[in-house]
Amino acid sequence: MTTFTEATACQQVDSHTYTVDLQPDWVIGTVPHGGYVTAAFLTAVRKHFRGTLKKQDQPHTITFHLDFLRRTQIGPATFQIKDVKLGRQTSITHVTLVQDGREEVVGYFTNSNISTESGVTYPTHWELHPKAAAITDFSTLEAGKDPNWGERKTWPFVDFRKASTKVRSWFPRGGQHSPACLDMWYCFKDADSKFTNESLGFICDTFPQIIESYVLDGLDCYSVDFEQKYNQEEQKKIMNHKARMWYPTLMLNVEIKKALPEEGVRWLFVRLQSKSIKNGRYDLEVLVMDAEGDLVVVSNHVCFALGSERNTAARRKVEDGSSKL
Repeated sequence: MTTFTEATACQQVDSHTYTVDLQPDWVIGTVPHGGYVTAAFLTAVRKHFRGTLKKQDQPHTITFHLDFLRRTQIGPATFQIKDVKLGRQTSITHVTLVQDGREEVVGYFTNSNISTESGVTYPTHWELHPKAAAITDFSTLEAGKDPNWGERKTWPFVDFRKASTKVRSWFPRGGQHSPACLDMWYCFKDADSKFTNESLGFICDTFPQIIESYVLDGLDCYSVDFEQKYNQEEQKKIMNHKARMWYPTLMLNVEIKKALPEEGVRWLFVRLQSKSIKNGRYDLEVLVMDAEGDLVVVSNHVCFALGSERNTAARRKVEDGSSKL
């Protein structure tokens, strides 16, 4: 099994071209996990700004937008980077992920230097609403003794969603705020791995699937109680014919509010919320906060809910600009 750092390692081919080998243990079905692919983008962009564009002194991606045109696949992938605008405060690059001659994901990345930012600063007194359950301390949490948070050892459909096995996750013992508003704490399952700015792309796309609670008539299949009440086989019988779906991201917008330390952090909190689920298309707002309670990421997704067979179907030849869907 590859670590996150190994799985997202990029090699520079020339001044504007980078390659990565997308790994088979970071997938949903047969398709590399969207957050994993996003993290690989961020790794390539970081390498570009620390090498080719080092003189810009803008090591931090502060915003980016991705469009997922087609399904990616495990194996070699190439990032082609175009310097669109190089400025004193921010610079913008256009990045394309190519596999077998297909443009599969495209995006724009804005980089700056968060450590040298200056300007007006005012407290907004913003806070999560509804508030998240309190946490005692992380040693208590990890030991399974926190009164408000319990660890979900295994997520549903891990045979299909291999990427979900890469993290440990804790959910409120008292239940979520609603089927459309979920809270969770994360750390990497590999104790030596930490969340960095690059892995923010992974964590803002790793979460329970909101639609499944609706499909199961309000049953929270990600709760600690559900796991304790039913074994894996019983869970499959309850969920398999109703909730076995694929939820591909069509578009992703991310703003990074705070740079994580270079060495990374062990813990991150995620608030996930959907405002509208209609005709197989839905939105997601993802807020990521650190252990100090600071807002790190604001992310917005446009997603589809599709039958899982769409994930594993044979790939068609792309000759007419047809999409992954």
